[in-house]
Amino acid sequence: METTPAQPPRPHRQVVTYVRRSPRMTSSQASWLQDYAARWIVPVIEDSRITSVAAQPCLDFATIFARSAPLIAEIGCGHGEAITTSARLHPQTNFLGFEVFDASIASTLGKIAANELTNVRLIAADAIGGLAHLVPDQALSEVWIFFPDPWPKKRHHKRRLVSPAFADLLAQKLTPGGLIRLATDWESYATAAEAAFADHRFELVAQTRFTDRPITKFEARAIAAGRTIYDLTYRVDCNHENTP
Repeated sequence: METTPAQPPRPHRQVVTYVRRSPRMTSSQASWLQDYAARWIVPVIEDSRITSVAAQPCLDFATIFARSAPLIAEIGCGHGEAITTSARLHPQTNFLGFEVFDASIASTLGKIAANELTNVRLIAADAIGGLAHLVPDQALSEVWIFFPDPWPKKRHHKRRLVSPAFADLLAQKLTPGGLIRLATDWESYATAAEAAFADHRFELVAQTRFTDRPITKFEARAIAAGRTIYDLTYRVDCNHENTP
């Protein structure tokens, strides 16, 4: 009697902090992606899931940027307003943007090219895996998280980017004295972030708007709708020693 071979178990599906959609790109966005991806997107080894990052050697940012300089990472850089504005204002600093949406990546590439920026690179992958596998410990001077997906429904809170586990990861990747800049228009997200960064490794140093952050159409709509913008800046304890 023949038996049907057992099927291998399905791989565990990791909870992600975003839902990857593929909105139709404009002709300009498609052109920017085609023309500039090879120059400004850092190639990485992906895992089985699109935009996930496989375990691999950390990136050598001194080689990637052809210089050693302070490195700022923006998580979810969207259409690139903040990262390209700051890169233009601070040419002495290197900037690394994580983004998973093709149209957003394309728009950012267009801004990088239009401003002829040499101090920006993009990684088209999930920031959690990217930080864990690609960024050396204590390599970042700042991490920016501007208007992350709030996942407002309680059953979806597990998908929120900022969590105690994510705080642990940032403490590992930021240099002592490094900064975390967070902006959100959801009070519950701000409260959850305050809880995530509440331990002794982090010091709340500002609750005012980061002046380098331009007001995007998204933020303008939130303000017009009467929502409060919460800005939180934390500093990693200079005396904190990260252990692998």
